[in-house]
Amino acid sequence: MRDHAQKQAEENEINMTPMLDIVFIMLIFFIVTATFIKEAGVDVTKPPAVTAEKKDRASILIAITESDEIWMNRKKVDLKSLQTNIEKLHAENPQGTIVIQADARSKAGLMIAVTEAVNDAGVPGVAVSTEEN
Repeated sequence: MRDHAQKQAEENEINMTPMLDIVFIMLIFFIVTATFIKEAGVDVTKPPAVTAEKKDRASILIAITESDEIWMNRKKVDLKSLQTNIEKLHAENPQGTIVIQADARSKAGLMIAVTEAVNDAGVPGVAVSTEEN
């Protein structure tokens, strides 16, 4: 009688292994196909623009703060080493573009210098981030 009750208890249990396999496969699928948002590391007040367009595939974000600091990948970057950093990040994702997030109160000359560093690095696509007006 005991054997029969023990066999029946084993038959009533649900095998969780196939379900766990499916959950792990789905998790791997979502991790592989996810696009991660990269941030420059600081918040800037973007200037307004009437002709703003949405750009896709921005892989490198460069932020210029109100106090004229340059930030990439949550690190403060010197203007002299900016081109080297851009070349390194662009080599990781050659199809991506660069977006410059310049604060409305930053110096225009610094933004031009950053744009020149992007061009000297050989990156074809550069955009300036603005707020829609």
